[in-house]
Amino acid sequence: MLPQSATPSRFLDPELLARVGSLELLARAVVEGFMSGLHRSPFTGFSTEFTEYRQYNPGDDLRYLDWRLLGRTDRYFIKKYRADTNTQCHILLDTSASMDYAHASSVTKLQYAQFLAASIAYLLNRQQDAVGLVGFSNKVHTHVPARNRTGHMRTIFGTLSMLQPGGETRLAESLHQLAEILTRRGIVVLISDFYDHADRLKEAFQHLRFKGHDLVAFHVLDQNELDFDFTDPVLLLEDAETQEQMPVLPEVVMGGYRERMKQHVDDMRRCAAANHVDYEMLTTKQPLDFALFSFLSRRAGR
Repeated sequence: MLPQSATPSRFLDPELLARVGSLELLARAVVEGFMSGLHRSPFTGFSTEFTEYRQYNPGDDLRYLDWRLLGRTDRYFIKKYRADTNTQCHILLDTSASMDYAHASSVTKLQYAQFLAASIAYLLNRQQDAVGLVGFSNKVHTHVPARNRTGHMRTIFGTLSMLQPGGETRLAESLHQLAEILTRRGIVVLISDFYDHADRLKEAFQHLRFKGHDLVAFHVLDQNELDFDFTDPVLLLEDAETQEQMPVLPEVVMGGYRERMKQHVDDMRRCAAANHVDYEMLTTKQPLDFALFSFLSRRAGR
């Protein structure tokens, strides 16, 4: 459960965020608004928690010298922080055609994923961590290597805003490919609708974990993909990736569909837990602070 200080605000509503033309401005507004709403920092143990003092040694960065302590005691001590500001994070974004779906919300799954990716990238950048971006569908088609140099975030936001939906979902294959591409261990944030079999994803997760990566998975769905709440007497369903069409009677298939979708989500949750992957299921109507709080609290737990 979110603490009271992190309850959703209207400003973080995805449908309102869609009106912001710049992903950079959107990410800044989301993260700064979210952070200002917390009574205490969620970065405990992540990269800004003060831990202890140690004696100053020649060559130490004077920015961390405790000048107040020096004035009181005439002794030179450095504040130590529990942090590795050289953490590398790659954000993996599924751009397959199924991510273009929107029904219960005016925001598509891909748009929501872009909002989330931009916010996490901004959050990591302000922690001085290196951020990279990968776009994939049936294969990896976009790769921005992780950097923390000046101007890099403009590349991240610009590339992110240009990603378009298309292609079939081959999630497991793409993850195996990325396990070989991402040679330096770090955090891997995967954002997808996870239309792949859990048993195939299990091997892909294990491959990335074997390479030393710490995995976070955001399962993004439109609420109607869970509810199958259609009132038409007959529906003509079309596969977004293959364009295959199928007429169905909602009242006949509704119960079976909901059960199978619930089973898939449960399978994904168990697969993630068994492979030490931090998993969060989100719908496109949920404010982004749910995802940000989940990400930070899990990172702090690590």
